[in-house]
Amino acid sequence: MHAPPKSAAILPATARADLDAAIEQVNALVLGKPREIRLAFTALLAGGHLLVEDLPGLGKTTLARALAATLGLEFQRMQFTADLLPSDILGVSVYDQNDRGFRFHPGPVFTQLLLADEINRAPPRTQSALLEAMAEHQVSVDGVSHRLPAPFFVIATQNPVDLSGTFPLPDSQMDRFLLRLSMGYPDADAERAMLAGRDRRLMINETMPRLGADDVLALQRAVDGVHASDALLDYVQRLLVESRRHAGVRVGLSPRAGLALLRGARAHALLLGRAHVLPDDVQALFAAVAAHRLVADAEGDRRDALAASILGAVAVD
Repeated sequence: MHAPPKSAAILPATARADLDAAIEQVNALVLGKPREIRLAFTALLAGGHLLVEDLPGLGKTTLARALAATLGLEFQRMQFTADLLPSDILGVSVYDQNDRGFRFHPGPVFTQLLLADEINRAPPRTQSALLEAMAEHQVSVDGVSHRLPAPFFVIATQNPVDLSGTFPLPDSQMDRFLLRLSMGYPDADAERAMLAGRDRRLMINETMPRLGADDVLALQRAVDGVHASDALLDYVQRLLVESRRHAGVRVGLSPRAGLALLRGARAHALLLGRAHVLPDDVQALFAAVAAHRLVADAEGDRRDALAASILGAVAVD
């Protein structure tokens, strides 16, 4: 693999220290989940969005609140329900008698970090309204476009077990999420520390920001400067091709999935202090980027297992 150019973007020492301090602080608030926290930071710095599938009570909301508090971002949480309307998320134009015209009242989507809790409980029309905002970073109401704040990062959650009264996200909309992960149960040491420690909500409320919105935007720009060699691009392309012909896969990965994988790998490399992407970065993210985008031949086939099988079938040159 070609050596990266020495001029590849490297964070200034102060920015590196601030980023490391932010990651350390989130790890102190969300115990025993370093991999999941690293993936959440990866999704944010890559300019994407995060889907968390897991049971209630495993730290999804804590992760979102800890990120918002540590990064100094405006935060909104929305509980998605079957009667939620698009206007409840996006906002609505209301006639103002004094001005004799309509005035736009922005909805909760006008924030920097939005927690969309149990997104699959909202009807498809409402899901589509949010997912369009995620893709375009703007909303259109009554023919007028309104830009969303920057950065704009959505963490959506859904319960993979309790599916009664839900509206599963179509595959085309799942593709809007850069990464999908599960929090899982904490290990014994982390769980004991939670039981013996203070309430996480109180700790988050007392948290001081380690970064600000401008710092996050600067880190997102820095991701663009992380070098990916021709050999690394070849490796990503071989993974895409393998996904389309692999046994058990009906619909493989699209070019957009490849771009997401590459963008995520650049962000992952930056988080680890490198100015160039390694195959290790691609491998660390592949399942989280690919599994929710794959369509299996047989219903019930585990997408995570398919993603792991695809990854194992492609050698690194």
